Amino acid sequence: MCDYSLSPASNRREDTAKRLIRYMTRFFCPGRVELAGNHTDHQRGRVMAAAMDLGITAEAEPNDEGVIRVFCEGFDPICVDLTRLWPDEKEKGTSAALVRGIAAALAESAPSLRGFDAYLFSDLPAGQGLASSSAFTVLIGFILASFAGADIPPEELARAAQRVEARWFGKAGGPADALACALGGGVYLDVLENKLVQLECDFDGLGLAMCLTGTGGSVVQAEPAYAQIAADMTAVAESFGEPFLAKVRGPVFDSRWPEHKSDPRWMRARHFFDETWRVASMADALGLRDGQRYMELMNQSGRSSEVLLKNIWSEVCGDGLIWGLEESGRLLDGVGAWRVHSGGFAGYVQALMPEPYFESYRAAMDEMFGDGACQRIRITPRGVRLAQDEKRLFAPRRERGFPDDAVSLLG
Repeated sequence: MCDYSLSPASNRREDTAKRLIRYMTRFFCPGRVELAGNHTDHQRGRVMAAAMDLGITAEAEPNDEGVIRVFCEGFDPICVDLTRLWPDEKEKGTSAALVRGIAAALAESAPSLRGFDAYLFSDLPAGQGLASSSAFTVLIGFILASFAGADIPPEELARAAQRVEARWFGKAGGPADALACALGGGVYLDVLENKLVQLECDFDGLGLAMCLTGTGGSVVQAEPAYAQIAADMTAVAESFGEPFLAKVRGPVFDSRWPEHKSDPRWMRARHFFDETWRVASMADALGLRDGQRYMELMNQSGRSSEVLLKNIWSEVCGDGLIWGLEESGRLLDGVGAWRVHSGGFAGYVQALMPEPYFESYRAAMDEMFGDGACQRIRITPRGVRLAQDEKRLFAPRRERGFPDDAVSLLG
């Protein structure tokens, strides 16, 4: 049975606080930004994502009690017994399921797993399409491997994290999410071919600023709408006798498209074929350092999501995303690019523009959605890592380190 209090070096609270600050090791895992491939992954298409400078920091230390204790401001404490690593239906949909699942996944390759105590700081709003659950799972797995002295390749860790999200948490994240978090930089993934290519995403070097603007609404509320998109695309694939669209040849789809182009399900399938091609073209533009071509394709991606995929509005999620895209178009038409980020219906507008236009764009978006709604992001070439020597992480909300009031929070 788990004890949620940290194993004290002394019963005195002051001594406990000093011990925590002195012996904690710092780890960091970035979140991910989707660059292209809107709703292509569940049809085994192509997707492109990148690690960004927002993420989750952990201050952690091993214990010899065989338990993992995780504490994060705003969330219930998590306690997982390393001798009980099997799925618990009552934990489905919780962070505890992710902790237990990744420990179970790593137990074979790292049999000497040790428990640990950790306090987490997160710059990733949960459930807003920034891959917070993937970053969390990869981070916990990396801490486990580090304290066990196990050298687990980042790609292997990411693949394990994705399986855990699907089986233990009960919600399958996109395959590129965990890969971007673990590997860093940009990743191009052809899901059907299982082809992974790491990319350099140097938008700063191209003189371009990328940002995300939160438009309100909850992507959690949008999950039924996401499921409907997948179901619609699958229905079209099945009309060709295939389980998913990536198995349908493009020219064969094109031959039947004219007679079905007014059918919303076929419109979504049309988006898939156009978008999965576009992912490869956007990756090529990055490789050629052609920022103008990249922005042209990014705008094509955005229009396809709006017109064909139709994932910018739902009655449940409201119309914030519509107005965010509309305002972005007014501000950036002929200058930059804008698109719905991640699953859609709620959440973020992603925009890319020449550096001189960013401040005026941010001011306008903050005026519409509130101070701080628009946040510049930078692609980080580094994935999950030991961050002990990093004096300052990319976008800290507060001074990093174990806070003075943590002892009362931790018990």
